[in-house]
Amino acid sequence: MRILNLAAIFSAFVIVSAAANPAYAVGGDYLRKGSQTIKVFTSGGKLFCKRKSDGFEMCHGMKKAGNVWKGGNMKHPDMPGFMTFNGTVTFSGAGLSIKGCAIGESFCDAEKWKKK
Repeated sequence: MRILNLAAIFSAFVIVSAAANPAYAVGGDYLRKGSQTIKVFTSGGKLFCKRKSDGFEMCHGMKKAGNVWKGGNMKHPDMPGFMTFNGTVTFSGAGLSIKGCAIGESFCDAEKWKKK
């Protein structure tokens, strides 16, 4: 009986830790601009973000750096497809913040996406 209680306590701790730790909230579907569903996932330790309606890839192969993901292959759906930006993605319990910049930090755009 004592082992079952310890197992239950441990399981509850793992669930609470996972909910509080942004590293566990990386994958899933997110809403961009209220109606666009974006699939966010990792593959090979890198982060990817694709719009479900047409497969447009907004972030490609971003690497984890502390509590954020960074990379230079970010695209903005309202810009020509050949343009890439330096970007960061930061996860929170309710969603994520995504930011892309060109010419260093002089030209940036940022959005917040809610977890679906």
